[in-house]
Amino acid sequence: MQLKAVFWDLDGTLIDSEPLWHDGELEIAAANGGHWTEELGWECSGTPVPDVARRMIEHGCTLSVEEIDKQLKAYVFEHEKMHMPWIDGVLDTLRSLKEAGIPTMLVSTSPRPIVENVLAAAPGLFSGYVCGDDDAKHKPSPEPYLLAASKLGLAPEDMASCAVFEDTPVGLAAGAASGATVIAQTCTIRTDTSNGPQFTSLDGYAGVDAAAIDAIVRKRLAASAAKA
Repeated sequence: MQLKAVFWDLDGTLIDSEPLWHDGELEIAAANGGHWTEELGWECSGTPVPDVARRMIEHGCTLSVEEIDKQLKAYVFEHEKMHMPWIDGVLDTLRSLKEAGIPTMLVSTSPRPIVENVLAAAPGLFSGYVCGDDDAKHKPSPEPYLLAASKLGLAPEDMASCAVFEDTPVGLAAGAASGATVIAQTCTIRTDTSNGPQFTSLDGYAGVDAAAIDAIVRKRLAASAAKA
């Protein structure tokens, strides 16, 4: 295989957790004088929680950024501990990669407890992670993906042979800036990402195994070589 590694965003890509974040936002806003809607929540998908908190304050929430940040992360963490909302088929994809010897990394702006809870729910399927608490700029910067690659001993010039799964415009931009072969997952996101910087898009994980991801990377490498 030419595929060297696969990097995974979390919310909306591995797990269908965006609704949990939005439910938490709605609950916090309603309890603290704010006006918030599901549509506003989706507009903020993929952005760091403090940025979401600032938007919530602009819409009347009386809590501080720090208080919203703490309460929202706690809401999602507790609900994911009760039930991890894996996207259909993604665990089979992860198992196929493990069987093929392809390392996988979780790359998320979520805090360490949330990310480690996800890894605990999929024992042995991830090689490691980069989270929002690590010393790297947040997406859309490519730094989280480049840091994840370095943890696997991969250099920036190896990124084209790596796949990144993302769903939001912010995440797609981060993956593309890292140089990776970016695959947009569209099965949960409500935002139109068809004009994004990804190499290709998928709607779900049916039939997406290690060989299928390797074929996408090979096609991207061949296209790049033809342009050179």
